[in-house]
Amino acid sequence: MDWKLKKIYAGILENEKGYVKKIWGEYNTVCLAYPNQYRTGMANLGFQTVYKLLNVQPSFLCERAFLPASGDDARFVSGTAGIFSLENQKSIADFDVLAFSVSFENDYSNILKMMDSSGIPLMAKDRSEKHPLVIGGGIALTLNPEPLADFFDLFVLGEAEEALPPFCSHFEEARYLEQNRKDFLKNIQKKLLNIYVPSLYEVTYSAESKIQSIKPIEEGIPEKIKIKSVKNINDFYTEEVISASRTEMEDMFLVEVNRGCARSCRFCAACFVYRPVRFRSKQKILASIDRGLKKKGKIGLIGTAVSDHPDLNDICEYIIAQKAQVGLGSLRIDKIDDKIVELMKAGGIETVALAPEAGSQRMRDVLRKGIMEEDIIHATELLAVKDIPNIRLYFMIGLPQEEEEDVDAITELTKKIQHHIRNKFQGRKRFRRITLSVNQFIPKPATPFQWCALEDVHLAGKKIKKIEKAFQKDKQVKVIHDIPKWNYIQALLTLGDRRVKEILLAAHRLDGNWAQALKEVHINPDFYVYRQKELDEILPWDMIDLSIAKKTLMHEYLAALKENP
Repeated sequence: MDWKLKKIYAGILENEKGYVKKIWGEYNTVCLAYPNQYRTGMANLGFQTVYKLLNVQPSFLCERAFLPASGDDARFVSGTAGIFSLENQKSIADFDVLAFSVSFENDYSNILKMMDSSGIPLMAKDRSEKHPLVIGGGIALTLNPEPLADFFDLFVLGEAEEALPPFCSHFEEARYLEQNRKDFLKNIQKKLLNIYVPSLYEVTYSAESKIQSIKPIEEGIPEKIKIKSVKNINDFYTEEVISASRTEMEDMFLVEVNRGCARSCRFCAACFVYRPVRFRSKQKILASIDRGLKKKGKIGLIGTAVSDHPDLNDICEYIIAQKAQVGLGSLRIDKIDDKIVELMKAGGIETVALAPEAGSQRMRDVLRKGIMEEDIIHATELLAVKDIPNIRLYFMIGLPQEEEEDVDAITELTKKIQHHIRNKFQGRKRFRRITLSVNQFIPKPATPFQWCALEDVHLAGKKIKKIEKAFQKDKQVKVIHDIPKWNYIQALLTLGDRRVKEILLAAHRLDGNWAQALKEVHINPDFYVYRQKELDEILPWDMIDLSIAKKTLMHEYLAALKENP
């Protein structure tokens, strides 16, 4: 590692509070890798939680590694410079375990880049005892690990607090007994929940290229990977562990208030994966807030259903009473009332995010969103009353059986909000900025829409351009969106099976040229992306048991179709 990078790493650590630096030679070593840049990874509370969980294990040392910033890429030529840990500047190849925390499918190619640049064989079958055990976890892998199955030794799925401590105990025992990797993997797959060793399962395909079976290769290995959730999130705190500058949320101390969501919107993976809904107690949250206020003047309350927390108003009042600011994620539209808007204003919030998801009532019913147009108008009116200057509205296009009039309804609803505020307050109040975040719907595993196909990205792009054109002369409204072509790649990696690894390998070899990779590999990506799945076919992620019956998802899917005759 050259002296310039050492200086960069030293500078980063100087601006952090809360990191752990242990002495090598006394511990089982784990490199926790985030397959994106530092500023993004350190804003991820799940990543920080895993860092803490591993370091509190008495016999474990955990350090962090990130994808280098774009300006540093030249130093990371494959197999030469490598990737190094932040705390002790060790190569990721020198650790006993290389653990990837993966939240987004579009980061998959970065995993290959990080391993290859450090001389670690990409395929699990090509690695020996001298190489780190490569493991992975996070929401993206819990939904569908199959596109990465051949690159990982094992996956630790579900919630880290439930899955990681038992894994650490078994790993420590295996090293004490000098157990080889193959025997360790078999043993841990047989004994623990939340663990998935892909090499212990064989996938066969039919002549039509559909999955014919997913079966364990020998007796004693479970047919399905049972995912167990934490029963009581009050048994621990989930809060910012390391406070750092140069991150995406550097001004906020992050505190988790809940997991799961009882709303069961049909497109939302979090509603189904993180069941049941659990709220952390006010007492626990206030204790986290007190610790956070010693470090920062703004508290970010995060969770999958923050606005459903029964004590949200009291929690916000407490933060404001400490002369601090409140940061809230997207709020349920039907939870917006005078009190919460007043608290948001007092807490220094200038932009409120709302998620109608669809412009027409018909499509909101298909999504099981549970809100009416009157709720949306009422919520925005309350925000205007308190002079909240900016709102962000989240919409999706390309929804199942969407019609052109449903796309037009997004424009119509936005203009109706503008006109209502102007007329209600006779021009005395207005929003400084209305931001429309319009993105393409991508089907997700473990949801009722898992059988759906992605809409053609070119058609999706035209729909977005139509909405943009409607507001091109309106300085109050700004339309933002993802690039549609990347939605195709995300859908491929979200819905794919093990064969998609060939495309990932080609994209890696071609330095991220996905268009060329899709041409070179003799796999039809449209098979995964644009094909409507049959209800009775085996899906790539069917071996993951999230305690959601497939019949339940199917019932919701068919109910959605009835909502859209």
